[in-house]
Amino acid sequence: MRPGAASGGRDEQPTLPIIIFGAALRADGTPSPALQHRVQAAVQFGARQHRPLYLVTGGVPRNGVTEAAVMRDLLLAAGVSTENILEDPAATDTFDSAVNCTKILEKQGFSGSVITLSTSTYHKPRCLLLMRLAGWTVQAVPFPFPVTGRNAKLRTLLRIGHELIATVWDAFLVICWRIVR
Repeated sequence: MRPGAASGGRDEQPTLPIIIFGAALRADGTPSPALQHRVQAAVQFGARQHRPLYLVTGGVPRNGVTEAAVMRDLLLAAGVSTENILEDPAATDTFDSAVNCTKILEKQGFSGSVITLSTSTYHKPRCLLLMRLAGWTVQAVPFPFPVTGRNAKLRTLLRIGHELIATVWDAFLVICWRIVR
């Protein structure tokens, strides 16, 4: 039975998976602004959906907690029911997240479903591509949080450069994974 499924004749199963991709935690294990924004965007989007299922992915531990655990706590604080949250605490990078989330969602019976992704604007093209290569029909959560602060343009350029290189490599890895699978 999928998370959120209720007994009795009513169909209370989640209808839309929303994957929230992790972002680095601060040294003390608290969420970075990027991680907070990804969760906030997912919650805002999910509030307009019927029974969304949030799948948080990120296993890089900081101060004893994983990105997934921090995102789960943020979702709970925002009023999301425990039954509508799944965790992937093992993913160490975006490629791992794509593979792990695919396995989790297939196990939950979402094969062939449309899935939604929540991540930062600079990270979105890579996540969309990887999940499409993994076999999903994908849409993205609107992300209304602009990059701000000192040196914002420089940080954005560096992130875009990193994303271009990482996208090519991760796409290759996902294609290999699909072939071997």
